[in-house]
Amino acid sequence: MLTIQNLSAGYGKVQVLHGISIEVPKGKVVTLIGSNGAGKTTTMRAVSGMIAPTAGEITLNGKRIDGLESFHIAKLGLAHSPEGRRVFATMTVTDNLTLGAFPRLTGSRPRGDVAGDLERAMELFPRLKERRTQLAGTLSGGEQQMLAMARAVMLNPEVVLLDEPSMGLAPILVAEVFRIIERLKGEGVTMLLVEQFAAAALGVADYGYVLENGRISLHGPAEKLRSDPAVKAAYLGGGH
Repeated sequence: MLTIQNLSAGYGKVQVLHGISIEVPKGKVVTLIGSNGAGKTTTMRAVSGMIAPTAGEITLNGKRIDGLESFHIAKLGLAHSPEGRRVFATMTVTDNLTLGAFPRLTGSRPRGDVAGDLERAMELFPRLKERRTQLAGTLSGGEQQMLAMARAVMLNPEVVLLDEPSMGLAPILVAEVFRIIERLKGEGVTMLLVEQFAAAALGVADYGYVLENGRISLHGPAEKLRSDPAVKAAYLGGGH
């Protein structure tokens, strides 16, 4: 589904990623864990076209997407819920969600039942249903995070990138976000998850990769990583 091979990327002369390889199979949740500054968000930005890789290949359903502009990548079915939410603050909740389906409305992707999917998103995120006419900028941090996730799902994507969905949220909202991820997983949504709470991420994922200083240091089934002494010591000591 999504394959990253020998990916290198960075910012200007600063190289952050040094030849990493990740496989995200169809219908699976794969998580990328690591300390701050390890290169997790850089990975997501390179995959979604926000920055251009300096080396390596990224393929989505067998088609190379590395080097393409973000809007082209979205048309091919990759949705990105970015770190920091980045909702359209002066637009309503409903308009934010509709914008997530923009490639479907313009014919760039199969249209399907956009109206039905909008209602499904509201059911999946009940807080958004209650606030559907509210401006996104007036939502709480947790509600904005749910909106960013729901907007990504509205693309009807092949793969969803979730970058730090629990960042800055109260524990009760973190738990709710992970319940939603679990539900999306149950519906067969393919996801690449970057998350600061490694225990929660490994709890919902099928497979995991550990990123250290821009390199993959360890990978394997999520359950195996959860019991790995090195992973426990470095990432799970204060996890949820």
